Amino acid sequence: MASLLQYTDSHSRFRERLRSFLAKEIQPCCKQWEQNKIVPKSAWKQMGEKGFLCTGISKEYGGPGGDFLYSVIVIEELSRISEAGLAAPLHSDIIVPYINTYGTDAQKKKYLPGCVSGDSITAVAMTEPDAGSDLASMKTTAVCEGDEVVINGSKTFISNGINSDLVIVAARDPLVENPHYAISLYLVESGTPGFQKGRQLDKMGLRSQDTAELFFNNCRIPKTNRLGEQGSGFIMLMEKLQQERLVCAIMGMAAAEKILDVTLNLFREKKHAGNPISRSQSVQFALVEMAAEVKVCRVFIDKLIADHMEGQNIVMETCMAKYWTTDLARKTAETSLNLLGDIGTLETCPVVKDLRDVRVMSIFAGTNEIMKGIIAKCMGL
Repeated sequence: MASLLQYTDSHSRFRERLRSFLAKEIQPCCKQWEQNKIVPKSAWKQMGEKGFLCTGISKEYGGPGGDFLYSVIVIEELSRISEAGLAAPLHSDIIVPYINTYGTDAQKKKYLPGCVSGDSITAVAMTEPDAGSDLASMKTTAVCEGDEVVINGSKTFISNGINSDLVIVAARDPLVENPHYAISLYLVESGTPGFQKGRQLDKMGLRSQDTAELFFNNCRIPKTNRLGEQGSGFIMLMEKLQQERLVCAIMGMAAAEKILDVTLNLFREKKHAGNPISRSQSVQFALVEMAAEVKVCRVFIDKLIADHMEGQNIVMETCMAKYWTTDLARKTAETSLNLLGDIGTLETCPVVKDLRDVRVMSIFAGTNEIMKGIIAKCMGL
């Protein structure tokens, strides 16, 4: 089936170059990174040097100026090797776009080149111990004092938290009652006095991806480190959710495709009484159902990618895609392990790691239950 997306020869060459790089430089290290529970900064630097980070940033700020399809390729190829710890899509397509869209020219010139090169790894700090998906409950404060902003509070479950060189921090003005106009976004560099990285969280999956607590104790930054206008943070966060959730949906789709491919290959090799188990009708039907669901998923996501690139408002559809594809990734992994039987109980089975990794997809970027709530509102329910 032909793709709905218009990939060019340049896209194809980029994919081939990336796939070769990942196979040679990244994939052999993945197991060690899982054990170390972190990806070394040198790997990020390598990604940047090869042009695989922030592919949408213009040449004016050190990037290649590519379209969103280059981002899609990076997501798909990282999924092929099951390396979610090297969270390039989070950095390139969710966090850095805040700077690229809302930053001043001075902010862009200061920060974007490092984001492209891999010298500056980014994180976004929204979630708090008592405020997860509900941003209105945020307690971290930002108070203006002269030419400075003083930030106090704590954040948790922050991806790239340990490795981060630059963090976009969401904080509220305590003097503004309406939470939708109280939140602003601030650029805080690692090493800023009053900014401390806490413990790295030990997670069920995504073990090589550093997730941490962050603390701000009278952390002083210049006012010029605020993104956009005072009190515009909530609006900016809402405006970027379409791409964030589309990125998550692409990740879910790519994970489901990878798990299906692995499962099919395992069943072609697995035998019972000398015959491939894939010849069993019950197994065949289960695999066919998996393949059909993954194929439908691909067509849906490709259409959303095309619509997003055209600038269409597809907030409802990306919410649908985010919950559906991430649920599908988990369902595909669970079905695979059920079919594999004893093989599926071993750590040597690659789907075991995949199941651990995809489980969190239904939680981050807004839980799937929240996605359904948003969709219901869009439907006028």
